Amino acid sequence: MGVVIAVSSTETHTMSKPTRGSIRLIEGQGVEGDVHAGATVKHRSRVRRDATQPNLRQVHLIHSELHDELHAAGFAPIEPGQMGENVTTRGIDLLALPTGTRLRLGADAVVEVTGLRNPCTQLDGIQDGLMQATLDRDGGGRLIRKAGVMGVVLAAGEVRPGDEIAVELPAEPHRPLEPV
Repeated sequence: MGVVIAVSSTETHTMSKPTRGSIRLIEGQGVEGDVHAGATVKHRSRVRRDATQPNLRQVHLIHSELHDELHAAGFAPIEPGQMGENVTTRGIDLLALPTGTRLRLGADAVVEVTGLRNPCTQLDGIQDGLMQATLDRDGGGRLIRKAGVMGVVLAAGEVRPGDEIAVELPAEPHRPLEPV
């Protein structure tokens, strides 16, 4: 089990999202009142390409362990929501989850993990070099994206800091996460 450290949302296209006392997840839509909520894509670059695509990025989750790692690497402390996430977690290796993993957040909300967030240059607007710091290479030279995961809402519910997160893995064979 993991835990929700913070929840964040914003109605406007900005990089950082202010933290809230709670957020409401809406089935098939995302975070109520968030700029990225909707059944079809809302990220501006994706809307320009094809506004009819399904929104596989309704909810953005980042593990707070990434914030710790960045701080240890010399970056100023990163606050929850600052990298654009809706849910900041602790205690779950989000990047190691397979595609289709279901995360129960609190009593009712369920998010299905659809893929990895592909870091963008907007991260450098928070701190210079932040985008590059969220990328790495594994032993085989493959790119590792560390800026969290994206998901869709399967079941509605309120999510608050302190809520437990239960992980339900999909049936095997597991598919590794790819950028969405």
